[in-house]
Amino acid sequence: MGIFGFFSKDKKESLDKGLEKSNENLFSKLGKAMVGKSKVDEEILDELEEILITSDVGVDTTIKVIRRIEERVARDKYVSTAELDQILREEIMGLLEENNTEDLTDFDLPKDKKPYVIMVVGVNGVGKTTTIGKLAHQFKQAGKSVVLGAADTFRAAAVDQLILWGERVGVPVISHGMNTDPASVAFDAVKKAVDMQADVVIIDTAGRLHTKVNLMNELGKIKRVMQKFIETAPHEILLVLDGSTGQNAFIQAKEFTRVTEITSLAITKLDGTAKGGVVIGISDQFKIPVKYIGVGEKMSDLQVFNRKEFVDSLFKKK
Repeated sequence: MGIFGFFSKDKKESLDKGLEKSNENLFSKLGKAMVGKSKVDEEILDELEEILITSDVGVDTTIKVIRRIEERVARDKYVSTAELDQILREEIMGLLEENNTEDLTDFDLPKDKKPYVIMVVGVNGVGKTTTIGKLAHQFKQAGKSVVLGAADTFRAAAVDQLILWGERVGVPVISHGMNTDPASVAFDAVKKAVDMQADVVIIDTAGRLHTKVNLMNELGKIKRVMQKFIETAPHEILLVLDGSTGQNAFIQAKEFTRVTEITSLAITKLDGTAKGGVVIGISDQFKIPVKYIGVGEKMSDLQVFNRKEFVDSLFKKK
């Protein structure tokens, strides 16, 4: 499916609405900074730097963006304030492209990996289990068969919640209940997926263990048991982050990348925050592709990340 077909009017409206607070935060501050000025000067760039940092783009990424704009101003000799919006879009799009964030067009899966195994990690409270449920829904809507594994056995709520999502979406959930061996759940979930020739199996994991060593050991054990069925599993390790926590999401990303190899990101709860810039900063600092974003409560509000549409919505003029 082409990009134009994928980003239907409904999807685009959902994205615009989900990023509305972030958009208003950026443009109200940027507008005030440019009042009475016709060209981009050092004062405006200082203001822009502060605006990006307070939008949780992050200090290092902000400095990188400002330097690129400074280079363009120096090269072109004159850059009007009216052009700043477009230049900002172009530079941020360029950053996202450099950071291996691809423009996805659908909830698709590699054809040579079946079942495709996704292991989902993240701390409690970021919307991990809800993201798994919504992901299962989107895959099913795309015609894929899905199996879920409730391997976050440290919290009864996580197991129960995933079972409810399975019932709601209409996909099987493998669960052994609370305080059982997570690796055993993952083993049975992958076995079920192989037996029923499912397209994808998504494994929930514990959001919190006492130490980094415990977490690393647990995730390592889960990987090993899945590899008894599928040598290359997991094919994807998806880290879920809560976008509304801003800089705390950076800290979580840093902690998880230390204990396991994260291959993709899902950034949730962007609709309830003015901190949408965190998507740009995390992508830039960790060089991990942002694959999904959550921009609302509805199941369809989990969207595949498309950098062009994201940047257009974030910097959309009213």
